[in-house]
Parts: sequence; structure tokens; C-alpha cells
Amino acid sequence: MTNISTTAEAPHKRIQSIKGSRKMDRIVVYVLLIVLSVLFLLPFVWLLSTSLKPEAEAITYPPSILPKQFDWKNYGEVFDLVPFLKFYENTIIVTLLSVLGTILSSALVAYGFARINGKGRNFWFVMLLATMMLPSQVTMIPVYLIFARLGWINTFLPLIVPSFFGSAYFIFMLRQFFRTIPKELDEAAIIDGCGSFRIFWNIMLPLSVPSLITVGILSFMGSWNDFFGPLIYLNDTAKFTLSLGIQTFKGQNTMLWGPMMAASTMVILPLIALFFFAQKYFVQGIATSGLKG
Repeated sequence: MTNISTTAEAPHKRIQSIKGSRKMDRIVVYVLLIVLSVLFLLPFVWLLSTSLKPEAEAITYPPSILPKQFDWKNYGEVFDLVPFLKFYENTIIVTLLSVLGTILSSALVAYGFARINGKGRNFWFVMLLATMMLPSQVTMIPVYLIFARLGWINTFLPLIVPSFFGSAYFIFMLRQFFRTIPKELDEAAIIDGCGSFRIFWNIMLPLSVPSLITVGILSFMGSWNDFFGPLIYLNDTAKFTLSLGIQTFKGQNTMLWGPMMAASTMVILPLIALFFFAQKYFVQGIATSGLKG
């Protein structure tokens, strides 16, 4: 009886040991995630804290993490020192049009590479991917000269029009998703008399909402935060975007830390709100597009 009891208890102890080991691993993972979250949040906390400090306290040494005296005047000074609302308006116009152009053009080209058979299709797709290996600094001067010849300097056109010609990364991403959609849907639509564009518009796009939202979020973030493009093509302060307008708080010999941090806080709030509202679609789009790690 003793041997039978001991034999029966051995698997039970082994199961308890495995459960204990898994629980410990889970605790370690959670602790690491909490530590990393604090590290990632620290710059944002510092940004928000500095935006609420008086200018004298913002430049004191050693600095304090939390403000000793909360001062909301910095947020009001942002609108007094620079045309911040105009910067917001310019950024919204450029960003929304860029997102629209990127989604439409990238989806259309991706559909062609995923569904339409043609001679040299794979070759041209490889050539498209090869453009991602070309640094933007290499093409910066030729592209600038083209826009200068067109008379587009100091306008929003150089920041908007290129998005209507697609993005290699987003084309690859959407192509990966389109290839997961059963081709039987295309064949059924062709039997019903649909052409290629109608299949794309009425079947592919509605089924690709998560991936399209993912493209929209990534495109929105890239256009909203773009600094290099506006710096090159925009000369008039009234046409500055937010990323470029923040630089106006930096003088030749002075730096207005409080107002600049307040402006930076207001710049990143739309990005945070966008991600929280569209997080579910973003994760789903990444998971279904073949780009997960």
C-alpha cells in the first residue's frame, strides 16, 4: 500500500512543481513588464511635469521630477507666443490627406501584386521592395529639384502628393493580407460579372478594415511627427506644421522650456488618443498581415 500511495503522489508533486515553476515565470515576466513600462513612461512624465513648472523651476539644478508649484500658464503662453492653432490646422490638413493617399494607393497597388497575374509581376514586386533599402538622403536633392521646378516649394504639395503614389512598406503589408483572402471570392464575383476594380472596392477593402486601419495609424504617426519634410519645403511660418513650429520656442540664446514642453504635450495627445481608440484594430491588423514577430 505504501508503494502504491508513493507512486500515486509522485505525478501529483510533479504537476505541482510545474505549476509553481510556471507561476514563478509569470511573476518574473510581470515584474519585467512593469519595470520596462516605468522606464518608457518616465520621459512622458518628465515632459508633463516640466510643462507645469514655472520657467525658473524648469531650469533649476538639480531638477525635481514633480513640480513644487503647478503653473498652468505655460499652456496659455503657447498660444500667445506662436500661432499654435494655425500649426495644428496645417498639420491636420497635411496628415489627413497623406493618410488618405497612402491607404488608397497602397491598397490598390497591393491588390494588383496579390491578385492580378501578369508577366514580370514578381520581378516588379522585388524592385518595389528594393526601394526600401534606398536611404531618403540619397534622393533628397533630386526630389527637391523636381518640386522646385514644379513650383511646389513653400506649399503643402510636396508633403501630400507623394503619399498618393504608395509606400513600399505598406504595399508589402497589405499584399500579405490580401493573399490570405480565399480566391474563391474573386471567382464568385467574376461569375456575377464583377471586374477587377469592383472586386477590389466591394470585396477586398471591406474585408481588409483591420489592416487598413493599421496602415492609417502608422501613416498618421509618420506624417504627424514628420519634421524633415516641413523643414525642407516650408519657409513661411504661417505654413509650419506642429513638429516644425515647436522649434520656434528655441531662440538663438534662450530656450523657453515650459511653453515648449506644454506645446509638445499637446502635440502627442492626439497620437495617444488615436492609439487607445484603435488599439484593437491595430493589433488585429498586425496579426493578420504576416508581419508579427
